[in-house]
Amino acid sequence: MTGFPWAAFAANLAVAAGAAGSVMLLTFAVARVKGVHRLVDTAWGAAFAAVTLATYGMSAGHGDDGRRLLVTLATVLWGLRLSVHIAWRGRGHGEDPRYERLLARAPGSRDAYALRMVYLLQGALVWLVSLPVQVAQYVPVPLGAGAVAGALLWAAGFAFESIGDFQLARFKADPAHRGRVMDRGLWGWSRHPNYFGDFLVWWGLFLLACGTGQSAALAVVSPLVMSLLLTYGSGKRLLENQLADRPGYAAYRARTSGFVPLPPRRRPHTEDPRP
Repeated sequence: MTGFPWAAFAANLAVAAGAAGSVMLLTFAVARVKGVHRLVDTAWGAAFAAVTLATYGMSAGHGDDGRRLLVTLATVLWGLRLSVHIAWRGRGHGEDPRYERLLARAPGSRDAYALRMVYLLQGALVWLVSLPVQVAQYVPVPLGAGAVAGALLWAAGFAFESIGDFQLARFKADPAHRGRVMDRGLWGWSRHPNYFGDFLVWWGLFLLACGTGQSAALAVVSPLVMSLLLTYGSGKRLLENQLADRPGYAAYRARTSGFVPLPPRRRPHTEDPRP
């Protein structure tokens, strides 16, 4: 990549790994005291914010200042909103069943296993997924049409994710909805509008890193990994397995798009109209 500061970027990769690891290690220390490892979910967005801010500082004097600032603001806003939302959603709850099942299989010390298989693994994923954010801040190309498209895609994804989370939280806050399936607002068009929003966010950040063909090749691993995680990994597939036996979920699944928002399919006349 002509003009790309490879030596500075290589140093940034190490600093970014340190930033992600520091957030995860601090979270592990707090989780040990509280006895609740679900705190790592709150640290996910904060770790991206830490990597982004570290990269912004490291990239000073390199890359395009407008691109650097835009990517930093977008990623920090996304990461902090996500962390605050997850922290608020999990207040007063005990351990997440996912981590209970995982740690029940620990061959030795549960803490050592949790550190290795939860915190350090997620720290490594943050480092990998954040590649577009790191690359973009070193691309020595002014903002152009591709960057505008990326910013618009990011904004659409941020809106989907934020609105979807807000609608679901408001629905769950009503005791009358206890045990019912959320099928209103964006959730009537997609079973996972928040995950779809996350998908758009990372493809938008990827476009912001596409100053050249080589920078695109370096950054594309991130949205591909996130797309797989959201649809086949710890996102959509895992959540749907947990909800499969909930009353009304089969009917909701039959009429509602699994990921990409689409108009709901018409219910058969023989279907129970209750959600």
